[in-house]
Amino acid sequence: MKILITGAAGFLGTMLARALLNQGTLRGVSLTGVTLTDLVEPRPDLARHPLVRVVTGDLLDSMDEVLKVEHDAVFHLASAVSGECEANFDLGLRSNLDVTRALLDGLRAQHTRTGEIPTFFFSSSVAVFGSDPALPLAGVVHDETLPTPQSSYGIHKFICEQLVADYTRKGYIDGRAARLMTVSVRPGKPNGAASSFLSGIIREPLAGVATVCPVELSTEVALSSPARTVEGIIAVAETARGAFGGRTALNLPALTVTVGKMLQALEEVAGKDVARLVTVAPDPAIASIVGGWPARFDCQRTRHFGLKPDASYKQIIEQYIHMIRR
Repeated sequence: MKILITGAAGFLGTMLARALLNQGTLRGVSLTGVTLTDLVEPRPDLARHPLVRVVTGDLLDSMDEVLKVEHDAVFHLASAVSGECEANFDLGLRSNLDVTRALLDGLRAQHTRTGEIPTFFFSSSVAVFGSDPALPLAGVVHDETLPTPQSSYGIHKFICEQLVADYTRKGYIDGRAARLMTVSVRPGKPNGAASSFLSGIIREPLAGVATVCPVELSTEVALSSPARTVEGIIAVAETARGAFGGRTALNLPALTVTVGKMLQALEEVAGKDVARLVTVAPDPAIASIVGGWPARFDCQRTRHFGLKPDASYKQIIEQYIHMIRR
């Protein structure tokens, strides 16, 4: 089993690569090669692994090199994030639409050569949902809720979901698109995502650094811990085609919590002095993007193969502390 992970130097890509290499199999078949690609080198422990092949650089420019190996499964995590797509329209189109189309066409050509159908996991996003003037967003998003994205990033993700579904319908790939919830708490530095603060308001205070919360404390959000997110990605890739339930994207489980409750959990875990390092100063641009995303989900499809949301945000913070102390 040869697999490819795009965006492999990112936080989720790193965790996914480590989880799969530690597992040693995918769908019960032993891994024989793992290609990791990103703009920068993956972590040293991954780059040194005997099964790993690394391709660095712009993914669209290096697509021929990436696809020189025929892959049995692909995990496509690479993308420009929400804030980047709003600030640079062309970057979003290139990084999200053009790259995904080129990757799918490469796998289509591989299918023509080999007759085999590779598994293709596409990491979509809760940003495909929004409140359209003609179709207001329901209070709870169900599996059958129609996506009406209200940002360039969300539109890119929804377009790619449909491409994955159509390439699957044609038999070129076995596509599995799953909408990831906002992951919190992410280690490392803030990124260009509008949701970046949902990690920063926990990560920075725990490191003794003051930070700003750009939304009101009453803002509800749908979150998932890093461990639960990676668990969901692997489960979606490994489930039988019939159990996936059609070709449309599914929603991974979410924990619904207000930003105020997140900070309350921070105080419970780390104390008042740490929680006081967060200042609330609403940013209309960020609040508009994040406030348009749904916060409540009823994910029946994923329950069929055992996925559940995190139990509490306090447990998510404790998981993060354990992770950084290892």
